[in-house]
Amino acid sequence: MYEFSRGPLVWIAFSVLFAGSIYRIVSTIILAKKDKVIWPYMKWGFSLRSLWHWIVPFGALNMRMRPAFTIISFTFHICLLLTPLLTLGHVALWKESWGVSWWSLPNTLSVMMTIIVICTALIFILRRIADPTVRLISSVSDFILVLLVAAPFVTGLMAHYQIFDYDMVIIIHMWTGAIWLGMIPFTRIAHMLYFPLTRAYMGCEFGYVRSAKDW
Repeated sequence: MYEFSRGPLVWIAFSVLFAGSIYRIVSTIILAKKDKVIWPYMKWGFSLRSLWHWIVPFGALNMRMRPAFTIISFTFHICLLLTPLLTLGHVALWKESWGVSWWSLPNTLSVMMTIIVICTALIFILRRIADPTVRLISSVSDFILVLLVAAPFVTGLMAHYQIFDYDMVIIIHMWTGAIWLGMIPFTRIAHMLYFPLTRAYMGCEFGYVRSAKDW
């Protein structure tokens, strides 16, 4: 099971991720080109201006109105993306398996970033329960999705400190990581794929058509 989890399962997860992502992005672009409004109004300048303001912390009015949530959200996303890529154990596995290596995070920093992901995921769950406006648009699948995103980090931390049976925990860690990768194109996590496209369109809709800011 361990050999399958660190070998074929990884290939399956990345294949689903890349194939699903390409399909979703290409199909979205094709639909946009068929629309008589979206594509003709797309302009690079307005698109990039909008993207810049929404990827920079506090670059948009909505972020400045909710400073605490903005800090939590940016911290969560940064740690969520960088921790799996730069954790020493993961880098070592890439080196061992494919001879590819890159800079890794110090062990203490990796642990801290893992804990941040887990804690911020818990905050998102509590927010969905406590905030009436968010609770109104939340479903069971939203809570399950947050738990699935946090699961590889929880099991990774448990494996690092060897909590419970190490072999079982590390296998669960690899499986939850594979599920996390595979579900990206087919769940709400796909917003990481659509964000540049939707933000580019909104930037043109407001800037080019309405001569207004969308941030």
